[in-house]
Amino acid sequence: MSEIGMFGAGSWLGIVSALLFAASLYFALTFFEQLKTGEHRLLKQAKIAAVLCLAGALLLPAIYQMYFINEMMR
Repeated sequence: MSEIGMFGAGSWLGIVSALLFAASLYFALTFFEQLKTGEHRLLKQAKIAAVLCLAGALLLPAIYQMYFINEMMR
């Protein structure tokens, strides 16, 4: 039964990863838009949000994959 739960978590993780990647693209575009206006506070916030969303989108599946492999090797 726990194996079925692990596969379900992987599906949800894929959805969350895709949403974080889309958010990263949104914040990256916002960053480029703020470059034109010159508002430094909004520029910095958009840059940090884009980097955090991209890091989450890339690291969450990698961490889950390591956990999944560890559980399967037991």
